[in-house]
Amino acid sequence: MRAVQIKKHGATETVEFMENVPEPQINDTQVLVAVHAMSINPVDYKFRQGMAGFKGEKFPLTLGGDFSGVVAQIGNAVTTLKPGDPVYGYAFVLNGGSGAFSEFVASNEKNTAMKPVNATFYEAAALPLTGTSAVQSLEEMIKIKNGQKILIHGGAGGIGSIAIQIARKKGAFIATTVSAKDISFVKEIGADIAIDYKTQRFDEILRDYDAVFDTVGGETYLRSFNILKKGGVINSMLESPDEKLVNKYDVRALSQFTITNNVRLDRLKEYVDSGDVKPYVDRIFDLENIREAFRYFETEHHRGKVVLRTQNVNS
Repeated sequence: MRAVQIKKHGATETVEFMENVPEPQINDTQVLVAVHAMSINPVDYKFRQGMAGFKGEKFPLTLGGDFSGVVAQIGNAVTTLKPGDPVYGYAFVLNGGSGAFSEFVASNEKNTAMKPVNATFYEAAALPLTGTSAVQSLEEMIKIKNGQKILIHGGAGGIGSIAIQIARKKGAFIATTVSAKDISFVKEIGADIAIDYKTQRFDEILRDYDAVFDTVGGETYLRSFNILKKGGVINSMLESPDEKLVNKYDVRALSQFTITNNVRLDRLKEYVDSGDVKPYVDRIFDLENIREAFRYFETEHHRGKVVLRTQNVNS
């Protein structure tokens, strides 16, 4: 099969499109999926670069986590899926999968679920990590409620765009930070206030918010405490709680590590199939153009997700 692999950590040039990679073998609790589409996440290039502790792995390694496709084979202990099922999921190698950037992937049953009916394979591939990140944050950690005010940083990105739509469904009042060209987009999907982070300071505009969902980190995270009301909550994808700020502002601070499991994937499917959430695909690359896709992902501003496709895809 054809797959994208690395034989060492490094820059984009370390990525190789391989033509004759053996198909992965599944164990009793895995499924083999004929992959139609995949999407790129920041963790993919960080892993490629050997950042954030991603070192010491045995090479060669197949990159990628998010995928959509059709089940080709199931393990002896698999009970929720069968051959022929259209599915989506997460098969990052450090999560027990075989790596998604390939024509076939071995994925754990617990990290794989039926694909949303209302999503194409491209759209479904854009969902697993970003979509379950939004579900986990809004529903399980922040627990946003009707009438509450929430600031979502990076509203035009993969996570932010899904989070806005979930918060809208929950009945929240939503502010978000984006670039100027994305202001109309985020308002269309549910934001009440859109702030151009390059020319405006959100902490000078917003006050007394119940929650902040931080997907940016750094100074943005630190300034976010200023807008929270007492007893409010900030949940960050990148930063650990700052106890000094927690005590100063009398708020709660959470740090999120996303776990993409079939419970959250099923919940995400409900949102998509009900029409309450729509995934956005910025651009689609053929798998063999993976270096170009990484360069685009890492250097250009994209709205929604950057998706890859294999020759298996038909929609």
